[in-house]
Amino acid sequence: MGTAAFALLADQVSKAIAIATLHEQSLVEVTSFFNLTLSFNPGISFGLLRNWVARWPEAAAIAKLGIAALLIFWAMISRRRVEQIGFAATAGGALGNALDRWRQGAVTDFLDLHYNDLHWPTFNLADVAVVLGCFLVLGASLRPDRRAGPSFERQTNSN
Repeated sequence: MGTAAFALLADQVSKAIAIATLHEQSLVEVTSFFNLTLSFNPGISFGLLRNWVARWPEAAAIAKLGIAALLIFWAMISRRRVEQIGFAATAGGALGNALDRWRQGAVTDFLDLHYNDLHWPTFNLADVAVVLGCFLVLGASLRPDRRAGPSFERQTNSN
């Protein structure tokens, strides 16, 4: 699964660069709506379950590994290329964040989108891979599968 490996590698390399070049909570303004700022999220999404994850970071990492394995399995059995890429991208992102949690007990975040003083929670490339992967899977599920054969309605009308 090249897509999962690419998502994982891009995530881990970008986080290593962020850790090496940014100081925690420092701010580097890139554009009027985008900053780089290093932070570490000990919780799950948006800092949820922070206390539980802080006590058992390995459990959260193992849960993400299980989810990633399931996503890779779905990617392998899917008949649609877009769905395969979506599942694999989501798995790669989950693996990137699981690796952070396993190694340091928190996920490294450094991308900060904002409009004036309204900031989206800081995120990373693993999060981007998960979101894009989910959109690809959702989009694939909304399109009819042409390889599935004629629909029931067409079969009954042709008789």
